[in-house]
Amino acid sequence: MSVKHQKAIAAWLFIVGLMVFAMIVLGGVTRLTHSGLSMVDWRPVTGWLPPLDAAAWERVFAGYREYPEYKKLNLGMTLGEFKSIFWFEYTHRLLGRLIGAAFFVPMAAFWLKGWVGRRLGLKLIGLFVLGGLQGALGWYMVKSGLVSRPDVSQYRLAAHLGLALVILGAMAWVGLGIISPDRSAAPPERVPARGTALGTERLRFWAWGLTGLIFVTALSGAFVAGLDAGFVYNTFPLMDGAWVPDGLFELAPGYRNFFENTATVQFDHRVLAITALCAVMVFWWRARRTGLGLGPRRALNVLAVAAAVQVALGIATLLLVVPVTLAALHQAGAVALFLSAVWLARELHPGGA
Repeated sequence: MSVKHQKAIAAWLFIVGLMVFAMIVLGGVTRLTHSGLSMVDWRPVTGWLPPLDAAAWERVFAGYREYPEYKKLNLGMTLGEFKSIFWFEYTHRLLGRLIGAAFFVPMAAFWLKGWVGRRLGLKLIGLFVLGGLQGALGWYMVKSGLVSRPDVSQYRLAAHLGLALVILGAMAWVGLGIISPDRSAAPPERVPARGTALGTERLRFWAWGLTGLIFVTALSGAFVAGLDAGFVYNTFPLMDGAWVPDGLFELAPGYRNFFENTATVQFDHRVLAITALCAVMVFWWRARRTGLGLGPRRALNVLAVAAAVQVALGIATLLLVVPVTLAALHQAGAVALFLSAVWLARELHPGGA
């Protein structure tokens, strides 16, 4: 594959990646505006068009009124009010379809032109399959809110976010590998002082550890969102006047508290977020004293800034009781932080896509 073809494929992956990024943030806004249950059916092939006339709108609204969210939370909602939440969910689903098309059509074209080798082709097919599974998982999540409880399962919400991050991280990894296939893991620019170097293998280990920690922290945020846990204990650093609030293990068996107890879920997210920030800063302090090349050094600095900004956004979101704009920025910050960690891990990788 020529350098020109490599750049074209990498640019395509990054563009689709930006669309996935926007999809994740829009999904968060859909959640925050309580719009996710406004579309009560899933038509992946024929559902491109919204209602186009008054009769169609009445049919869609009538379908919504048959489900618990209307009956228990929005009884008496007008058609105009329904439209205001419908458009968020419709746009979210439409963007998902556009992402599928934006991925599949160029991939097929690149393949037919002979630009895609077997190894890269398998990775692209894997990404496309994961994208299809993500659409199905999204509907599986929505279905959990169309039964007796008008709210989606926090387990399915976390799974939906987790798979989105996996897809985005994998897309970034492949794209970065295409444009820099022969990078060395940590090309030294100077000889570090004795005792200051972490070593290439340890750098990679730390980078992957941080990526995993940030991923888990993001998933814990999904449980906070799923349980609306951000609307309680709106103080920091204390929770209800204590470092460790009461009632963390009220549920039995004990493991349920980590996923179903509002206090425990928020407490865990706080602990994970501060732990991730401290781990990133320690790594930044240690790694910057080694002979890192320009690429890894940039990724390291971006990771440190992203971690600090993300924690600040999280604290502000909590203290201000989850305003939609700030909460959406916090979710965007989580994605940016995760991508920064993936970028650093890729820069420290010995090479090859």
